[in-house]
Amino acid sequence: MSEDRFPMTPAGLAKLRAELKQLREVERMQNVRDIEEALAHGDLRENAEYHAAKEKQAEIDARMRFLDYKIARAQVIDPTTLKETKVTFGATVTLLDVDNDTEVVYCLVGEDESDVGAGKISITAPLARAMLGKQVEDEVLLRLPKGDREYEVIKIEYKAID
Repeated sequence: MSEDRFPMTPAGLAKLRAELKQLREVERMQNVRDIEEALAHGDLRENAEYHAAKEKQAEIDARMRFLDYKIARAQVIDPTTLKETKVTFGATVTLLDVDNDTEVVYCLVGEDESDVGAGKISITAPLARAMLGKQVEDEVLLRLPKGDREYEVIKIEYKAID
């Protein structure tokens, strides 16, 4: 893995830390108990519970290493401290969908924070990349395999993102 930095909001970092804590303090401890219980059943060659618990242990350990890596390289950006007039990371952008004259609102967040249903899109998503650097009244053209979508930037805000 390279020395990448991962942009995220304070809420995104808190979410990763909470997941890591859950893995370390709850799931990993339960997994150790599961392995001990499976060991008590005897013959490990035909012990499906033991093999499943060891596989789960490997998954938990891999996820904990991944989260440690991401947290260590987090570039925390608090949108409330930004005073931009252009769309950047952390922006809450109101767009007008030119095709059907409806407004949509998206927050540009880190990859691990994205939740399209909640209006949070990853900074690496095609729509987010198309919006970067745009200002109010600029056109945003999103090229998709099924055809282009055209938006107009209505409002750009920098506020706390949950």
